[in-house]
Amino acid sequence: MFSDPQTITIDGVAHTLPRTTAGDGKGVFSEDDREVILSVQHQDGKRLRRNIRVDFQKTAADPIVPANNKPYSMSAYLVVDVPQYGFTPAEIKKVVDGFLANLQASSGANLVKFLGGEA
Repeated sequence: MFSDPQTITIDGVAHTLPRTTAGDGKGVFSEDDREVILSVQHQDGKRLRRNIRVDFQKTAADPIVPANNKPYSMSAYLVVDVPQYGFTPAEIKKVVDGFLANLQASSGANLVKFLGGEA
């Protein structure tokens, strides 16, 4: 079980997220204003799906009518899908570590390319 609370730092601002939901294979951590929400979910079947997700919400100027503010939201998540047997947690971690390192290398160059729509 993830410890309570969880902390996510976004653009230098630490967001402390207390647990707001707990259940079978699921945990949700969020601020009172729900600006930042961290969700952890596990689905077990023929394959095991591990999903961790962060949702972020902000208010900013409307590009059409800059005098008006409107809410915007986004999410980022990682899904790890594995068979029930054949990989140890240590092996799975090595693959995920390599994947994340590729995105973060050279100051996040591949992540920036990905977010810019490059393939």
